[in-house]
Amino acid sequence: MVKNYVLDTNVLIHDPEAIYSFEDNNVFIPLPVIEELDKLKKEQGRVGKSARTAIRVLEELRNKGNLHDGVKLDSGGKIIIPVLSEGDFDRHQVKFLFEKYVDNWILSYAMFLKTTRTEPTIIVSKDISLRLKALALGLQAEDYLTDKSDLSLLPLGYVSVDSLKDLNVEKLYVNEYVESKEGFFRFNGQDFEQISLKSKVFGISPRNKEQLFALDALLEDDIKLVSLIGIAGTGKTFLALVAALQKTLVEGLYERIIVARPLIPMGGKDIGYLPGALEEKISPWMSGVMDNLEYLCRLNNVSLKEIMKKEIVELEALTYIRGRSIPNQFIIIDEAQNLTPLEVKTILTRAGEGTKVVLTGDPYQIDTPYLDESSNGLVYAASKFVGKSIAAHIFLKKGERSELASLAAELL
Repeated sequence: MVKNYVLDTNVLIHDPEAIYSFEDNNVFIPLPVIEELDKLKKEQGRVGKSARTAIRVLEELRNKGNLHDGVKLDSGGKIIIPVLSEGDFDRHQVKFLFEKYVDNWILSYAMFLKTTRTEPTIIVSKDISLRLKALALGLQAEDYLTDKSDLSLLPLGYVSVDSLKDLNVEKLYVNEYVESKEGFFRFNGQDFEQISLKSKVFGISPRNKEQLFALDALLEDDIKLVSLIGIAGTGKTFLALVAALQKTLVEGLYERIIVARPLIPMGGKDIGYLPGALEEKISPWMSGVMDNLEYLCRLNNVSLKEIMKKEIVELEALTYIRGRSIPNQFIIIDEAQNLTPLEVKTILTRAGEGTKVVLTGDPYQIDTPYLDESSNGLVYAASKFVGKSIAAHIFLKKGERSELASLAAELL
């Protein structure tokens, strides 16, 4: 049965091509949403870029027909930008839905469609508050589910058994790790490759089996994408830096290490608004990374200043990675849980020949309002790449920073 989906602005910011995700149903974009996109298009960073992309998508469809009447989509559905008169709103707007509040206008559009059309009407929004108000008004509302991945279904990346003989290899995926009485192994799709670290890696030894599995994936040249998920203190970023320094400084396999993270701006301002050079702007966000680098360099009698001077290590804001083609480099995307699936796709498609990408983060520590543990780019990418020969995923559970840090993460 055909349905009417009314999209909130945040859905188009999350995924500018969301209108193509509703199969043979009708997709309605209220005029206030277009106005919000028009205001947001001037912003720097991700929000402005998404707004501009969404507007371009609508413009391409406008050239194919009248959006007020509806333009056919390849999926069989229609995209419609309805224009309602004051009389329409007088009849269908609830009294408390004030004109200046865009969310309430969206609710009014949905109520108009519900009472004037026979198809079921559903509001799609990343905003929980809007969905709750819709429910109170007797409207159906749901989150944008197209790019969601169930975190609870994401495998740990390893299994534990008494013996390899007990394993059903048909249930294992490529690059899944195994703990057994015979030792530790990585399943390559056909056989079990035993893994062990006979010597320290850039002066560091793994403290638990999860860190051993993570280091093996990070050091394996044929694995081009590694996703490390875990709470604070499990060693995600630290291990990624250990492997990056080993592979770049010691083995010379990569030309450069790039460490980047999404910068969640204060007060809604993009990093471009901040005073100073790029290094000064990003230094507050990169202090933890620099602490780890200083420790590792001091441990191995290496000059961090010399490394930074030679630009062997580059600290970047993700804003400045988009649009680049990056070959032969070891890229660490820290705090990747704060990225949308589209942003992670943009980053991974920038990876050139010979480049390795590591995504690290904690999906339960998200700092952006319209992402959650199942809709963020880290979990989405990890889920999509499970079983691919060039990817590995490890869920780190045991904190190793300190007894206090581990207990705080558990209790608080």
